Amino acid sequence: MRHSPSQRSEMISQLLFGETVEVMEEKGKQWCKVRASCDNFIGWVESNQLKAITPSEFERFNSHFSYSLELVQPVMGADHFIPITMGARLPEFDGIRFRLGEVFYTFSGQAVAPGDFQPSADFIIKLAKRYLNTPFLWGGRSPFGMDSPALVQMVFQMAGYKVPREAAEQIEIGDNIDFIENAQAGDLAFFENSQGRISHVGILMPEGKIIHCFGGVRIDKIDHYGIYDETRQVYSKRLRLIKRILPTILPKASTGEMPEVESSGVQAELF
Repeated sequence: MRHSPSQRSEMISQLLFGETVEVMEEKGKQWCKVRASCDNFIGWVESNQLKAITPSEFERFNSHFSYSLELVQPVMGADHFIPITMGARLPEFDGIRFRLGEVFYTFSGQAVAPGDFQPSADFIIKLAKRYLNTPFLWGGRSPFGMDSPALVQMVFQMAGYKVPREAAEQIEIGDNIDFIENAQAGDLAFFENSQGRISHVGILMPEGKIIHCFGGVRIDKIDHYGIYDETRQVYSKRLRLIKRILPTILPKASTGEMPEVESSGVQAELF
């Protein structure tokens, strides 16, 4: 998705396989201005990257689909393959195959349908860890490149939570956590730049750590001041606010650390 209808224009986001959009405007035969159904993000895409669907298909695809949990996995048609990435949608997937138009595709990797289970912090963190070492790419949303709000959006989206595309909008959802000592694994930590603007976000882990995308998806230490880069021995990001989307977990003890979380049977099967 680009800021304007030109290959030279800045990439502001990406659409993954199976995601639906509403076409708002057309510029010639090459470009369409679209609104993404998953987050209402608006941008320009090339027309030949889209496949027209009927209104009834649009409704069905948005209400019945599964997410691929494989970093990269092909879907197989009768005589061709389509490589898809983690977070891609499989419309009306029955556990084995799905259909686009008149073509049936099979998918043999791991997939999860949102709403099939109650996600926990453990599930959120396991999903986030699958993106480890993904390089930073402004506007990216795939394992081949992503930015910090995309990591948060994709992970929570696969867990069944609708999350905005940009960090400045993500900070508006969830409940405020006043002190990092009261935070729990799975909470979102937001960081500000030198102008006081929200410029970065990450997912808190147990034992005072955070997984985020800075240069690439990585795990660092975090405290009340911000993210500490042990390699450079400096604070790379200044903490602004912590928000909670997941249900609150009662702490085991007043230790000043984020509580550990346990795996559920559902997550053990998924991973």
